[in-house]
Amino acid sequence: MTARTVCRQAAGFTLVEVLVAMVIMAIMSLIAWQGVDAIARTRESNQLRLEQVLRLETVIAQWEQDLTAVQETTAVPALRCDGRAVRMTRRAEGGMQVVSWALLPNDRGGTWQRWAGPVTTTTRGLQESWFRSQQLQGSEDGQLRALDGLESWQVYFFRGNAWSNCQSSDDVGPATPVSPVTPVSASSPASGVAQRTLLPSGVRVVIAFAPGSGLNGSLVRDVLIAP
Repeated sequence: MTARTVCRQAAGFTLVEVLVAMVIMAIMSLIAWQGVDAIARTRESNQLRLEQVLRLETVIAQWEQDLTAVQETTAVPALRCDGRAVRMTRRAEGGMQVVSWALLPNDRGGTWQRWAGPVTTTTRGLQESWFRSQQLQGSEDGQLRALDGLESWQVYFFRGNAWSNCQSSDDVGPATPVSPVTPVSASSPASGVAQRTLLPSGVRVVIAFAPGSGLNGSLVRDVLIAP
């Protein structure tokens, strides 16, 4: 081995070789970072959608719980729908309460809000709560922003073996003698027979999600109302 060969081996890598190696390492690092970033973004998106789905399931469960606890009373109607809100009188721990569900518009489409009045055991308290439920603006005590990102909602009642708009005429029937806290308000028609508004046997809600809300299409949910 000559002295010239020994000197060349001791010189190491050339500047060009070092630069090429650095470029290759930079490209590999960029590719690896893009892969990690994509994984993180996918995970974040999946987590957000999971939270939205869980929130939706929780809200729908509360809606169903309110409807299945609807109770007829002599003080106020048991279930009313005016297109803007659905108000109901339900059994609650320690008494009765009025609950209202409404869709309030905002910059993200709309918010499905639930208002729950105080639990009461008196006719006057129930009547005051029902009157208050008709004056809600969306910022009162007891208001809960249940679900954001809704475009619209529609409610139907099952009457006469068919679904109809919840604002259609109510069915009526003879009043039944029950305790003062449970029967519906009765009236005396020309025939002299007391009548009462009959509850529908089912309630259907159709929720349409707004674009960009993270949820697509619409949701249809039916709830059976116990006689």
